[in-house]
Amino acid sequence: MATLTAERTGADTAVRPAKRRSLDRGQVRAGWLLLAPALLHSAIFIVIPTIAAIVLSFTDYSFGDTWSWVGLANYGRLFGDEDFLASLWHTVVYSIVVVPISMALALIIAIGLNQKIRGLAIFRTAFYIPTVTATVAVATIWMWIFNPGSGLANGVLSLFGLAPAQWLAGPDSALPSLMIIGIWQGLGAKMIIYLAALQGVSSDLMEAANLDGAGRWQRFRNVTWPSLAPVQFFVLVTSIVGTFQVFDLVYVTTQGGPGTATRVLVFDIYTRAFQSLQLGMAAAETVMMMILIGAFIMIGRLSQRDN
Repeated sequence: MATLTAERTGADTAVRPAKRRSLDRGQVRAGWLLLAPALLHSAIFIVIPTIAAIVLSFTDYSFGDTWSWVGLANYGRLFGDEDFLASLWHTVVYSIVVVPISMALALIIAIGLNQKIRGLAIFRTAFYIPTVTATVAVATIWMWIFNPGSGLANGVLSLFGLAPAQWLAGPDSALPSLMIIGIWQGLGAKMIIYLAALQGVSSDLMEAANLDGAGRWQRFRNVTWPSLAPVQFFVLVTSIVGTFQVFDLVYVTTQGGPGTATRVLVFDIYTRAFQSLQLGMAAAETVMMMILIGAFIMIGRLSQRDN
């Protein structure tokens, strides 16, 4: 009897790993099946276009039947092109200003809306509405606000006895005006992300810090801020990508003007590809923008690691 029991136990032990391996293979197949739509989407709309842009950047293709391989000539021509250098500078400045200011304001607003106050849902909705509003509508409203003759902004300035500004019509004020619009429009999305992260901060840690006599600033610095680190990086990356890809706002409000005062990279790529029909140059500029976005993200990652 003991021998029979031992034989059965040994047989069960041998069968269990086989079942386990079969189950693992089934889970792997199910996982790949669930990932398939996302992988297919990424391949069609991200990987293939990226490879195509890189290949086209080494050619002089211009929507014609003939094209030739020019190597790095397009990149050399870009750095001698005044429109590209202006758009590169404006995009970098726009990103450097808009990203940190919008992130800081969104965090402050999220902290305020994480308190128990009356009309909390109304305030959250009000701050989030610009995010889901079409950029064309947002740009149209701000064009009226910044109208030099009858706009709301100059009306407010006149109440304080200040001279009217040109806003979007002035070469020195057009880009800062676009920065104001970009910061305002992007607050809602960042605020929602920060708000969700703040509600996930450990209440036990906050209570322990409070019992230790930590003030508000100390609790924020030692408990809240470290807990927000992963979210901070996510918001930073999405903000950098968003600011480098700004186009519709510029297209509706200024068309890159006055002059080239608000010409940004994506607008320059658009005009170079679909107006000048220089697709090879536009592809080279796209590759340069991707490299620049990657560099900014790496700098942001390193700065967070130092902190």
